Amino acid sequence: MEDNNKLAYFFLGLGIGVGIGILFAPKSGEETRQLIKSKADEGREYVKRRTEEVRQSASELVEKGKEAISRQREHLAAAVEAGKQAYREAVGRPPEAKAEGEAQS
Repeated sequence: MEDNNKLAYFFLGLGIGVGIGILFAPKSGEETRQLIKSKADEGREYVKRRTEEVRQSASELVEKGKEAISRQREHLAAAVEAGKQAYREAVGRPPEAKAEGEAQS
């Protein structure tokens, strides 16, 4: 949101500056048009640059999110497998082995 406000203020300032420049310009019409064109090009380049920065930042955040989800998925899978293995060991032992294991505890 804050970047949108900055961008809006930038264009507002650009428009006001161009308007005042046209009204009080001591230059010829051709020079004034060139000035307006160069300022518009500067504004366009600024928008392109900011757009690319935001896109790159969003891409990095998506990658970090994917990595975090992948790690959590691996941890969950390992925990589930450990639980299954513990269950198999507990259920797979003969009854006398269970009683001995409980007596040792």
